[in-house]
Parts: sequence; structure tokens; C-alpha cells
Amino acid sequence: MSGFKKFLFRGNLVELAVAVVVGAAFSGLVTAFVKSFIGPLIALIGGEPNFDDLAFTLNGTTFPYGLFLTALISFLIVAAVVYFLVVLPMSKLLERLVKAEEATEKPCPHCLSDIPVKATRCRFCTSELSVHAS
Repeated sequence: MSGFKKFLFRGNLVELAVAVVVGAAFSGLVTAFVKSFIGPLIALIGGEPNFDDLAFTLNGTTFPYGLFLTALISFLIVAAVVYFLVVLPMSKLLERLVKAEEATEKPCPHCLSDIPVKATRCRFCTSELSVHAS
């Protein structure tokens, strides 16, 4: 039982469980946003984006392909909302944070080891470095 207990309380498993719960809550939030705001906006422009009633019958069996079309359109809308309102802004923010960090090391032009930016001699190959070498 102690091995099972260690497995359950490992950091990765707990982090994964938290990520799943937060992801499910976020999914509900995005779905509600799309149904409350994006769907009605699309309905204003192009009519009701609901194809649930579309179907065809073959040998007495009904194939409701409209359900699939509605789910596909809903997925594409949700994916676009997540991309433009979450992924893209976060990417831009991370880009700015990385640019803001000042480089503390540079490669030595002789041995290609990482050395401090202000170094005048490489600590690995002991080559003298010019002030403007990078």
C-alpha cells in the first residue's frame, strides 16, 4: 500500500488532476461564452447556426448528419475563441517577457562555451575576448 500511496501523492499526478479539473471548468466557461455571445452574433449576421434537423434516410435508417455539422461548427467557433482570446494574447505576453530578460551569457567565439557577457577572458579555453565579441 505504501507504493500505491506514493504513486497517488506524487507531484505529477496531483498536478495532472488539478489541470483536468481546471480544464473542465475552463471548457464550461468557454462554451458558455460562445453560446451567450458568439452564437447570437453569428445568428445576427447569417441566421441560426443550427443544423440539427438535417438528415437523410437510407433503407429506412435515418442519418442525422446535421448533428455532426452543428457540433463541427461549434468546435470551430470554440477553437477560434480560445486561440484569439487565450493562446494569442498569452504568446504575445510571453514574447515580451522573454525580450525583457537581459542576456547574462554569450558563447565564446573560440570554444563556443557559455561565458558571462562582461567576461574579457574565457574561463574554459582562456582565450582573450574583445569587448565587442558576442
